[in-house]
Amino acid sequence: MTRVESKDNSVRLSQRLRSGGFRFTRQRQHVYEVLLRKRDHPTAEEVFIRAKGGMPDISMATVYNCLDALVRSGLARQVTVDRGATRFCPNMREHCHFHCSVCNRVFDIGLSGGAPAGIGLPRGFKAARFEIAIHGTCAGCSKNGHRTDSAGRGDLQAVQSRAAARPCRQPNRKRFPFKALPKNGAH
Repeated sequence: MTRVESKDNSVRLSQRLRSGGFRFTRQRQHVYEVLLRKRDHPTAEEVFIRAKGGMPDISMATVYNCLDALVRSGLARQVTVDRGATRFCPNMREHCHFHCSVCNRVFDIGLSGGAPAGIGLPRGFKAARFEIAIHGTCAGCSKNGHRTDSAGRGDLQAVQSRAAARPCRQPNRKRFPFKALPKNGAH
């Protein structure tokens, strides 16, 4: 990002924050620049890790508060795909999201002319905005031979490798040593 673009973004950021009832802060500016620098729909945790690089003293709570202020001021959108962590998108033009079930990346898909064709609203209804998520396989994963099943899940090989990378979440009896209460409610 050039110095001129950064200054333009700072002016725009300051105006939008003020109109949303928020103050302009260095932390909010930094988090916004992190979102603009790499538009890959990061989670709050990913924003935190990136923000730490340029502002080592920033806390996770500050990042969450900054993201909340950006969303409330109309500078970013919350994007939720499936049951995963909320992601953040600085693209405020009308668009939908494509979620690749294999690599787990999210892509912006432009909507020309407002509402996508084929979506009819009941009489008297007027849409203010759209939140559409398309699930499937991106071009890169398709080229590598990966595909998704009818439920939008990645191919068996990709699903198994992701599952193997995640530790099993069994309840820890040492952490929760209490016993269940009797069903009749007596102590």
